[in-house]
Amino acid sequence: MSLFERYLSVWVLLCIVAGIVLASLLPGLFAALAALEYASVNFVVAVLIWAMVYPMMVAVDLSALKGVGKRLKGLIITVVVNWLIKPFTMAALGVLFFEYVFADLIDPADAGQYIAGLILLGAAPCTAMVFVWSQLTKGDPNYTLVQVSLNDVIMVFAFAPIVALLLGVTDIAVPWETLVLSVVLYVVLPLAAGIFTRSRLMTRGGEAAVSAFTARIKPASVLGLLLTVVLLFGFQGSVITENPFLIVLLATPILIQSYGIFAIAYFWAWRWKVPHKVAAPCALIGTSNFFELAVAVAIGLFGLNSGAALVTVVGVLVEVPVMLSLVWFANRTRERFPA
Repeated sequence: MSLFERYLSVWVLLCIVAGIVLASLLPGLFAALAALEYASVNFVVAVLIWAMVYPMMVAVDLSALKGVGKRLKGLIITVVVNWLIKPFTMAALGVLFFEYVFADLIDPADAGQYIAGLILLGAAPCTAMVFVWSQLTKGDPNYTLVQVSLNDVIMVFAFAPIVALLLGVTDIAVPWETLVLSVVLYVVLPLAAGIFTRSRLMTRGGEAAVSAFTARIKPASVLGLLLTVVLLFGFQGSVITENPFLIVLLATPILIQSYGIFAIAYFWAWRWKVPHKVAAPCALIGTSNFFELAVAVAIGLFGLNSGAALVTVVGVLVEVPVMLSLVWFANRTRERFPA
């Protein structure tokens, strides 16, 4: 890893501070950038995430996808952890903390809203950023693509019923525009561009040309991550400064859930002797969240200023630091897994 990548967590911390400070100094600029969205998908953030995802998509070899079915263990872990464990443990943590542990620290009328926000986060595993985490852990790009694609298909059918079951309601309005647009922007378009680029590079110089190209554009991927952090924390800077203690309370079950889900998937992969290039992305998919979908549904169901919406925003704020710590851990434990 380069010196820049080695201290990526330091740069992210600086970008968090920069986002909060710049938003307070230039509120009009950040308000204008935040308004550039459709179906709760911010186009500026989408471009930056696209820049992060694209380099990994160039590494996708379609001819190798046919061999993915021979390694079903990673897919089984992904599906079971993401859809049979994560939503329900998140709901349980919400009840535990907001109806018991933090009961004396919050308004009882808000407890249900906070639990609802956690449920929405728990039922929406990552779609885009997992490609970045996979790349940082040297994950198999072909396998990661299949894992994310399978997740997306399941999400279309399972998200609404699971949320409805856990919220105890039956009329969940899924923002299909957000779901479809996010998949197109973060998976379909970068994949198409990556396939086209790889094809051209293979014609000119084979795998050596592909490797050289991805090495050249890798800094742009990291820069996209850092600028995304600046924007996300800039958009939500006032939330942090106005409610610091509440943010800590809301972040607590999210942090426990994130590290707990990673531990379950990563340990399971280790016990099953899954190769590290599959195990790391497998564990990181469930840990990360599809925050665009969670935020959009929270706003649609409960309103922009609701406690549920606030929880999903807190999920956005803690995700990058948490994921970077898990990337570091995954890289440090690589030798414990099969190659």
